[in-house]
Amino acid sequence: MTQKPNLSFWKLWNLSFGFFGVQIAYALQSANISRIFATLGADPHNLSYFWILPPLMGILVQPIVGTLSDRTWCRFGRRIPYLFVGATVAVLVMCLLPNAGSFGMAVGTAMVFGLISLMFLDTSINMAMQPFKMLVGDMVNEEQKSLAYSIQSFLCNAGSLVGYVFPFFFTALGISNEAAKGVIPDSVIYSFYVGAAILILCVIFTTAKVKEWTPAEYAEYNEAQPQTEKKCAGWITLLKNAPTMFWKVGLVQFFCWAAFMYMWTYTNGTIAETVWHTTDVVSKGYQEAGNWVGVLFFWQAIGSVLWAMALPKFKNEKLAYALSLIIGGIGFALVPFIGDKNMLVLPFLLIGCAWAAMLAMPFAFVTNALEGYSHKGAYLGLFNGTICIPQIVAALCGGHLLHLVGSHQSHMMIVAGVLLVCGAFSVAAIRSNRNK
Repeated sequence: MTQKPNLSFWKLWNLSFGFFGVQIAYALQSANISRIFATLGADPHNLSYFWILPPLMGILVQPIVGTLSDRTWCRFGRRIPYLFVGATVAVLVMCLLPNAGSFGMAVGTAMVFGLISLMFLDTSINMAMQPFKMLVGDMVNEEQKSLAYSIQSFLCNAGSLVGYVFPFFFTALGISNEAAKGVIPDSVIYSFYVGAAILILCVIFTTAKVKEWTPAEYAEYNEAQPQTEKKCAGWITLLKNAPTMFWKVGLVQFFCWAAFMYMWTYTNGTIAETVWHTTDVVSKGYQEAGNWVGVLFFWQAIGSVLWAMALPKFKNEKLAYALSLIIGGIGFALVPFIGDKNMLVLPFLLIGCAWAAMLAMPFAFVTNALEGYSHKGAYLGLFNGTICIPQIVAALCGGHLLHLVGSHQSHMMIVAGVLLVCGAFSVAAIRSNRNK
C-alpha cells in the first residue's frame, strides 16, 4: 500500500469548503427552531421534544449514506453524489419551514407541517454533511488529518457566523422582526431564503473543485480494497469489530452533545427571561431575544474559530480536548447570572472553545483508529450515533429536567455546564496511542 500523499493547504480547503454552506443551514436551524415552534404555540416544557427529530434523522441517515457511498463508484465520484442530492433537498425545505405559520393553517396543523419540514431539513443536512467527513478519511493521510479536520472546523464555524447573525442583520436593515400570532417574522424567513442560496453555491464549488479517486487510485492508497467494501457487513457486526477508540470517544461525545442540545433548546427562553424579563412568545421582547440569541451564537462561533486555530499547537491532544470542554462548561454556568446582553458575549466565547474541540478532535481520533479497516464510510456514519443518541436522550429528558430545576430555562444552562465537565473527565479514557 502506497502512503497517501500530502495535500496542499488549498486542496484540503477545497475538500471541506462546501461545509461552509451546509453549516449556514445547520446554524439557522439550531438558532431558530425553538423560536419557530414557540412562536407557533409550543409549550416550553415540550420544546425539547421538537428537537428529537434532528438527531433521530441523523442516526438513521448518516450510517445509510456512509454504507451506500462505500459501495458507490460512478463518474461523479463516490461521496459527492450524496452531498449534491442532500444539499438540493435542503434548499427546497429551507424555503418551506419558516413559512409554517404563513399558510393559514390551524395551530396544530402548522406545527405538524413544521415538524415534517424539520424532518426533511435535517435528513438532507445530514446527507450533505456526512460526505465531507468521509472525503477526509478517504484522501488525507494520518499526518494531515488533524489539520484537515481543523480546516473543516474553521469553515463550519465560519458558516455558523453567517447563519447565526442573519435574523439580526435583516432586522437592522429594516425587515420586520414582528408578526401576527403564530406567524414567523420576515427577518427569519428571509434568513432561510438567503442561507439556501449560499448553500447550493458552496456545494457547486466543491463538486467542481474536488476530484475523487478512482477505484484503482483508492486501492493504491488504502489497505481496504474497494471491491472488499462492496461485500455486505451488518452494522451490528461492524460495531462489534469497531476499535476501542470508537467507544471511548463516544463516551465523551455523549456528555458533550447532550449539553449542546440543551443550549439549542433553551437559550432563547433563557435570554428572554434573564435579559428581556419576558416569557410571552408574542411580545416584542421575546422576538428581540431571539435575534440576540443569533448574535450570541455568532460570538460562540468566533470563539470556536479562534480556538480551532490554537488546537493544532497543543502537543497533548487529550489535554487540549479536556481543557476545551472545561472552558465551555464554565461558559454555560455563567449564562444564568448575567443580565446584560452585551456581557453575555463572554460566556459564549468560552462555549465556543468546547464547540471547536467537539468538531475537530473526535473525528481525528476515530479516523486514525480506522486506518486499515474496510467500510470506513459506514463506520463514520455509525459514529454519528455518538452525536445523535445523546441528543435524543437529552430531548426526551429535557421537559422533566426543566420541571426539576424549577421550570426556569436559564437553569438548564447550568445542567449543560455540568455535562461538559463530565465529558472532560471522560477524556481520560482515551489512550495516547490512537489506534488502541
